[in-house]
Amino acid sequence: MDALAGLLDGPRARGAFLMRAVMNPPWAVRVEDRAPLTLMCMTRGESWLLPDGGDPVLLRPGDIAIARGPDAYTWADDPASPPRARIGPGGTCSTLQGEPLAEAMHLGVRTWGDSPDGAASILIGTYQMAGEVSGRLLAALPPLVFLAADEWNCPLMPVLDEEISRDEPGQSVMLDRLLDLLLIVTLRSWFSRPQAEAPAWYLAMADPVVGQALRLMQDDPAHSWTVASLAAKAGVSRAGLARRFTELVGEPPMAYLTGWRLGLAADLLRETDATVGAVARQVGYSGSFALSAAFKRVRGISPQEHRSFP
Repeated sequence: MDALAGLLDGPRARGAFLMRAVMNPPWAVRVEDRAPLTLMCMTRGESWLLPDGGDPVLLRPGDIAIARGPDAYTWADDPASPPRARIGPGGTCSTLQGEPLAEAMHLGVRTWGDSPDGAASILIGTYQMAGEVSGRLLAALPPLVFLAADEWNCPLMPVLDEEISRDEPGQSVMLDRLLDLLLIVTLRSWFSRPQAEAPAWYLAMADPVVGQALRLMQDDPAHSWTVASLAAKAGVSRAGLARRFTELVGEPPMAYLTGWRLGLAADLLRETDATVGAVARQVGYSGSFALSAAFKRVRGISPQEHRSFP
């Protein structure tokens, strides 16, 4: 498994919230939906993305941005425009005073806004449930990812633009898969940039020794790895691997392996109906008791509590 495959394995939209927003200035929308991940693709005009506590970002046609939740942000024609609408959990839409706006701003199938011919048009795809996106991916991303049109190349945006307003059999499944692919292509482009704030283990994949140890653990987390067995596979001494791994990744090999296993377990608990015992064996623990002990020690809650959280 390469570094990017290990990071991107898992985005699977299920009934994602997708729409085309069409607006005329002046306008501003406050987004407080607490969704784990939202993609925004500008198709016409310009708009500003104003993250709380972050720098404003101007989106032009062909630009794409990814907002990592649960932080709120404002989307507007101008940074000075006051918000007139609020998007809440589940894609609910209201005024800032709580009055519903869904019907008033409904412009057709998956189309929302204040004018069918508005100056600004943007495609929005939201992963609403945490289990739809790998926790490992969310942990690796900054609050806002932005790529200008000339920094990425993907034919999927025009396809999504064409398909988003159709209402045909199987359309929601098709849109979910388009959203997954668009997310993967966007992140592949973003992580390839030198200035991308990729996690240390991702960058360490390029090292011939540490990268091999990382791939061994990621490819087969259920194996009973030790520092000695990893070092033997990498062709270095146990002490040499431990020192080099800690320097590049920021933690010892076994600490990384524990985090990787628990991250996989956390995703499996949300994504599947497998028992805690079955998940434990899949990620390298002898049974439910061993996984529960490690999960609670590192994450502070039990696997069942993690699974039950919304």
